[in-house]
Amino acid sequence: MKLTYRVEDGARLGALLWEFGPGWRMISSALLGGGIGVREWVLNAQVVAGYSRMDPVDHLVSLGPGGDGVGMLTAASVDRYVEASDGGVEACATVGLRVPTWAAAPEGTADPELAPIRVGTINIVAVLPVAMTDAALVNAVMTVTEAKSQALIETGFPCTGTASDAVCVAVPVEGTPELFGGPRSEWGARLARAVHTAVRRGAEAWRHRDFR
Repeated sequence: MKLTYRVEDGARLGALLWEFGPGWRMISSALLGGGIGVREWVLNAQVVAGYSRMDPVDHLVSLGPGGDGVGMLTAASVDRYVEASDGGVEACATVGLRVPTWAAAPEGTADPELAPIRVGTINIVAVLPVAMTDAALVNAVMTVTEAKSQALIETGFPCTGTASDAVCVAVPVEGTPELFGGPRSEWGARLARAVHTAVRRGAEAWRHRDFR
């Protein structure tokens, strides 16, 4: 993983780039490179809190190294990333909690993340050393999300996340694919613990900082 900076909209903004190269398959909810497919890199790019560009995919393409990759945006300071590992699983989280949100809210409830724009995002990148079936990858994303929500609630944030969170799970193409990615499977359990640790540390750090 490499941390770089650029100046954009008058602000110094960071970006985290993982350059995996060939031989990796990923599942992601990201704007760029989302879904399931072979990807070679992951970018987690910081933007200003009032980000309002209508071409975020083109923006991410311009920031990436070229070729097929996954690109995510966040207003959180990416240089405050938190890493954790468990049994061969690596997780990295950038935690922004300006607008903590419950997943299920009453219809018609105003979303403070939309008007005015006050972006707060939790982006998670997880890397496993084993191949997975498509179903196991979907299950792994569920596990990441559940572990994230558990960490937030344990840290005292009344939320399941924010409305703009993104996830990317990367696994090798080669190898006998794992059939399960849930939190009680061998690799799902390791994934859950790594993500839980990273997000909890990030949430605790957020709580003790002054973001006014």
